[in-house]
Amino acid sequence: MSIDLTRLGIWSEDAGHRVEAAHVAAYAAATNDDHPRHVGGEVAPPVFAGVPIGPPLAAAAAQFMSEDVRRFGVHAEQDMYLHHALTPGMVIHTRVAPVGVHGRPSGTTVVLRGETRDDRGDLLNEQYATLFLRGAHHAGNAGQRAPDHRAPAALRGRPPMASISYAVDADQTYRYADASGDHSRIHLDADFARSVGLPGIILHGMCTMAMTSRAVVKVACGGDSGRLKRLAVAFARPVLPGQTITVRLWADGRLPGSAKFVFDATNPAGKTVIQDGLAEVAD
Repeated sequence: MSIDLTRLGIWSEDAGHRVEAAHVAAYAAATNDDHPRHVGGEVAPPVFAGVPIGPPLAAAAAQFMSEDVRRFGVHAEQDMYLHHALTPGMVIHTRVAPVGVHGRPSGTTVVLRGETRDDRGDLLNEQYATLFLRGAHHAGNAGQRAPDHRAPAALRGRPPMASISYAVDADQTYRYADASGDHSRIHLDADFARSVGLPGIILHGMCTMAMTSRAVVKVACGGDSGRLKRLAVAFARPVLPGQTITVRLWADGRLPGSAKFVFDATNPAGKTVIQDGLAEVAD
């Protein structure tokens, strides 16, 4: 197994991206987002921030891990700190660095950190992407772990403040692939997906995250997506086209100038697909 620890903390080259209204609207459509400002291309949905990070994240991972390691990887967690909404006309610059490697009995966790800035250098968002390398064993720990966003166990015994269900369309993965730029074969090729042990095509984790964010914006943000300042999830199991996911939210107290919420999502069998969801919402 080849992981180059000398590249911990080394940033990728900046990747430039111009935010376009048509792309924002296409992303909203690909995630079934009906928010008027997102559909109209006025402001990007929160999880759209994951689109510009895709190319530099792939580049950073390729420089840090060999192909024989990367092929075992699954997207385990995503954590977004959203300092400023992305709006059409912005020219933004994103870079990514691997920041942590942690061995576990069943594989290895790799943490990558990304940041996106505008042309003036102002920080727009920071993100942590956690990958789990199944069966790839690395001895010891190096670097940092992703920020903690585990939900308090006490909340799980309380009724949620809201529960909202969303249908995943049969063609959802194809539409999301085009809008996000992620054309990984497990989302588009059923035979390939089955060849790597999946039941068939699975929904992109980031699309699932985007769909759960709709409930967060509606319930916790009062419909104003600009109030969402942090959104974090752990991907517990795949979502399949044609399924319906149900998002449940709980209030979890206050922070200075903001409120904190936790959420999860389940599939039709009641199995958790998103766990340890965390949202921080500005007053």
